[in-house]
Amino acid sequence: MLKIVVLVSGGGTNLQAIINRAADGSLGDIKITSVISNNPGVKALDRAAQAGIPAEVVCPRDYADRAAFNDALLQTVRKTEPDLVVLAGFLVAIPPAMVQAFPNRIINIHPSLIPAFCGKGFYGLKVHEAVLARGVRVTGATVHFVDEGTDTGPILLQQAVRVEANDTPEILQRRVMEEAEWVILPQAISLIARGLVTVRDGRAIIGEDEK
Repeated sequence: MLKIVVLVSGGGTNLQAIINRAADGSLGDIKITSVISNNPGVKALDRAAQAGIPAEVVCPRDYADRAAFNDALLQTVRKTEPDLVVLAGFLVAIPPAMVQAFPNRIINIHPSLIPAFCGKGFYGLKVHEAVLARGVRVTGATVHFVDEGTDTGPILLQQAVRVEANDTPEILQRRVMEEAEWVILPQAISLIARGLVTVRDGRAIIGEDEK
């Protein structure tokens, strides 16, 4: 069984997508053992409670400095003994110590086709605002492994989404979630649960696909 801890910051729609796919058995032999949020009172915590999943809050405001928060976050994740850490809309930079503690065992969903519109400052609605400002025709989402950079880890899955002429950032954000994020994040977990993913030479390899 693949034990998963999911880190969230807000509404938890990606968390809900994972919960739904876990419930219908399409993810294989997995269990969401815990949900951790950096923000109290968010909808994601309600979603966890409704699904009967233990949840905790590790909030930066409760610690003297970022180093103390980072250590508390790492220890909270560690005690769940996860096989995989899933960042599902977690808007906190992952400390290097956590990357080192869980090498190639942390994945993130990013709302663009990396390497476009990613890195420092590109998160949430800001990504979709930038996409529309640049006038690109196709955007999407990416699941990638987390390394010590920002959105620089090996890419696992991507899904393209068309940008429509009358899109607002909010409309585009919703389409990217529905057509890409909620699809490929559960898919990535399923592939990992089935032992079909390896990381080699800085690349995520699915099965024997070396292309």
